Amino acid sequence: MFSGSSIPRDTIQAYLETHYEVFGDTPATLQVGQFNPTLAALHDARHVACSAFITACNPYSRNLDPQDNAARQEALARELDALGLAYLKGVGKHPSNGWPGEASFLVLGLTLDAAKALGEQHGQNAVVWCGADAVPQLILLR
Repeated sequence: MFSGSSIPRDTIQAYLETHYEVFGDTPATLQVGQFNPTLAALHDARHVACSAFITACNPYSRNLDPQDNAARQEALARELDALGLAYLKGVGKHPSNGWPGEASFLVLGLTLDAAKALGEQHGQNAVVWCGADAVPQLILLR
């Protein structure tokens, strides 16, 4: 399914297993490949057909210190604000592998191409993109 990627298979597997938690008034836990009714309702309420779960933390899966990750997330938030994009805070956390949770944003109305561009710009291996079907998809960037 993900052949041809330069990302190690175990890293891809970890992304597939990660719980992508969305905070806010209607919290949700997104999982790749699983329909999420809360996300579908959020899309409807915000009048968007898509969204992306994205982080600026730990570029290319290099574990940075918390201060560096916080600064990277703040820069991403400023960029999203400048673009006029609505977003909710969240965290991506694997349920069992011990990798620290990564602060993230669910960006509402972000197209697939725009999500890929943001992910690449912030040094990410992948983003999680959700279309109108509210089924999160792992999108590899390398």
